[in-house]
Amino acid sequence: MLSIPFCYMMSFSNAKRSQSTFNLKRKEILMNHGSNKQEQVTKTAQLNDTNAKPSSHTTMAKPQKKANPQSTNRPQRRQRKKPTKPVWDLATFEVPEEEGQTRFHDLDLPDELMHGIYDLSFRYCSPIQAKILPYTLQGLDAIGKAQTGTGKTAAFLIAVIDDLLRNPIEDEIYLSEPRALIIAPTRELVMQIASDAKALCKYTQLHVSTIFGGMDYQKQRQHLNKKAADIVVATPGRLLDFMTRRHIYLDMVETLVLDEADRMLDMGFIPQVKRIVKATPDVKHRQTQLFSATFTQDIIELASQWTCDPVQVDIEPERIAAAQIDQKVYLVSNEEKLRVLLNILRQPEVSRVIIFTNRRDQSQHLYEKIQKKGFSVGILSGEIAQNKRTRTLDNFKNSKLQVIVATDVMGRGIHIDGISHVINYNLPEDPEDYVHRIGRTGRAGENGIAISLACENESFQLPAIGELLGKKLNCELPPEALLLDSD
Repeated sequence: MLSIPFCYMMSFSNAKRSQSTFNLKRKEILMNHGSNKQEQVTKTAQLNDTNAKPSSHTTMAKPQKKANPQSTNRPQRRQRKKPTKPVWDLATFEVPEEEGQTRFHDLDLPDELMHGIYDLSFRYCSPIQAKILPYTLQGLDAIGKAQTGTGKTAAFLIAVIDDLLRNPIEDEIYLSEPRALIIAPTRELVMQIASDAKALCKYTQLHVSTIFGGMDYQKQRQHLNKKAADIVVATPGRLLDFMTRRHIYLDMVETLVLDEADRMLDMGFIPQVKRIVKATPDVKHRQTQLFSATFTQDIIELASQWTCDPVQVDIEPERIAAAQIDQKVYLVSNEEKLRVLLNILRQPEVSRVIIFTNRRDQSQHLYEKIQKKGFSVGILSGEIAQNKRTRTLDNFKNSKLQVIVATDVMGRGIHIDGISHVINYNLPEDPEDYVHRIGRTGRAGENGIAISLACENESFQLPAIGELLGKKLNCELPPEALLLDSD
């Protein structure tokens, strides 16, 4: 479903919110920084000598201001280097036209961005990209709905990067002052989005920074101050910490993206997000995009406050779960569950697997049991330190680990190639979590297998899952080979 306000149906040229508004606002604020305004409390970058920016950075002198005992200086401005011309030739990226398909060539994207798309082997837009990019590339606000694994992240990143490349800031800019802000609910999702953004920005001079909890605050601040921030990807809590300490300023944000908005609502982040949105320019002076796999009435109401006449793109899949995922439900007893799981892991076709549990203590207990059996296994849950979670994800991506035991922290937005199996050791209490869990396999057209182990305490959740899927799940007893005690 594609919903477009009437005023936008006249022409994109009339509907596009002019980028000059952003640039005029930036120049106006920069001029105000140089005026003698007693009532203005300026923003700070240096609270004391230990927090000072490294002296090796080349900076420009800040305009003289009348002293204000209640304020310190905003981070010094740095001159943006002029971009170098790409040596890559778009002619090397050949994609034939196909009926019903939208090529990235058809969107008139900058060559630097197309080079990154070429490296990622993107050829044709996914449905969400094909529907929403023609509008967001014109500067319109948008609400996008599509199931996970369908290219939502690339959809908003391409629009953000295109806008930054086409509208460079010619004047000097302040550090810690992003032009684009992307908010996501979890640390893992922030890292995934930032990784995708860096890949797409590979041949540009755009700088991507991350802000999230569980990592050293000062290291994140130092990274933010190394270069002028173009794109910042952040979780709400840690971003508010940076804002409170005046280590980041959002008054120059030109594009705001809220990813997994319904998840942020479920996790109680909306009050924090409201404070963050309030710190950005007025809705008429920024572009706003909201993306999620699902939208509730609460999210629609919030979107009406945070967007200006948004285009709404709703990609309803033919099936809630991807067709290429082979879903199996084994009816087991509590005593059989661990034995069946271990025998599944021993099968040669099980190359890389995520096992989901409902609680942290269940994950820890299962992780220890699997580890004792000699499997290369890692664990991901909220109580695990962030640096260890990062190492675990890297080892899993690099095939140093075969198995990950996880809570639903990994249930959304994490794209790891080549996951052959997803196993629900515990059936989720929320049917939508089932969809997000099994969506970790069978991505990008690949085949995948999802196995759920339903015991007598959890099988009552199957009807609700089947209702959401639009079909009854076939339940069966596990094959005899999986019931054998191989110890």
